[in-house]
Amino acid sequence: MSELENVPVEAVSNHAKILDVREDYEWAAGHVEGALHIPLDQLPGRLTELDPDEGLHVICRTGVRSQRAGEWLVGNGYCAVNVAGGMGAWLEAGRPMVSESGNQPTVL
Repeated sequence: MSELENVPVEAVSNHAKILDVREDYEWAAGHVEGALHIPLDQLPGRLTELDPDEGLHVICRTGVRSQRAGEWLVGNGYCAVNVAGGMGAWLEAGRPMVSESGNQPTVL
């Protein structure tokens, strides 16, 4: 298992490349604008969509799935960090979000 850095949402810059590994319904309810959405179970098959030299901030709802995804990415030669606390912490910190439904973004 690779050592993966955990960073607080406050340390994620507005220009960071964010990889959201939550399920489709979670993504639709609310996500970081501009984030790339690849559900965790699809990550191995969609790895070519990622640049191994680009630093990724991996996020999920609470930080557990993103921790697994980030460790897997680092183990496969990618540069990744885990966003501690996930989208729940993102929402609590008042960071900007969008939804696919047009409703107020939320975290499911």
